[in-house]
Amino acid sequence: MRQFPPRRIVCLTEETVETLYLLGEQDRIVGVSGYAVRPPRVRREKPRVSAFISADIPKIMALKPDLVLAFSDLQADIAAELIRAGIAIHVFNQRDVAGILAMIRTLGALVDAGARADQLARDYEKRLADVAATARPARKSRVYFEEWDDPLISGIGWVSELIEVAGGVDIFADLRSQKAAKDRIVAPDAVRAAAPDVILASWCGKKVIAERIRQRPGWSGIPAVRNDRIVEIKSALILQPGPAALTDGLDAIVAALWPDLASTRTVPP
Repeated sequence: MRQFPPRRIVCLTEETVETLYLLGEQDRIVGVSGYAVRPPRVRREKPRVSAFISADIPKIMALKPDLVLAFSDLQADIAAELIRAGIAIHVFNQRDVAGILAMIRTLGALVDAGARADQLARDYEKRLADVAATARPARKSRVYFEEWDDPLISGIGWVSELIEVAGGVDIFADLRSQKAAKDRIVAPDAVRAAAPDVILASWCGKKVIAERIRQRPGWSGIPAVRNDRIVEIKSALILQPGPAALTDGLDAIVAALWPDLASTRTVPP
């Protein structure tokens, strides 16, 4: 018989971990992704059972989960193996801000914390509106967000949207609806031609080397390179489609675009 709400949850990505902690439902978590770092205490409280596209299936099974939470087609093989073993799975697939907010509300419903989840989502909606309404200089910075460096991959949906919320213009906004990274590959000459004022880089967990960006052929004349406005944003803040992106991730974008303006934080991470 399935337990409702589930008492033993395994989270294979970090955003569901953070959301459950924010909802006060962290005691239900019995296993997490190795990339889970928010809140910091999760690293000492919960056993690690997976990377992103691989997982320790026997370890997960030994935890006797009522529910496993996964993300996207990239975890389809893990999900299929657990399904065949009789484990209940919910696979999220949020790729934009609306999807992040829906994930929070859906997860709340799954753990019988719907009212709290709805309030959390409403708080984030207000926060986004407040940041977007902040008075700033009329000229908006043109922004190139680099999710990977070889090949060059531009920002996914929620990243592009948050750049706009922060008062910037994503030079590859037309690609943000492309869910697969391979469909957001851009040519170096296209970046050079777009002449971004700011380059934001977050190389999927790999340290960004700004000097490599500066040394790309023909890039010395790009305003962002010429004016030394290449900023790394840690992957844990911006590349996980959950609360981190709507709080610290957004704040990092605002700080990079408007370094002389005070932080607009209204909701804690």
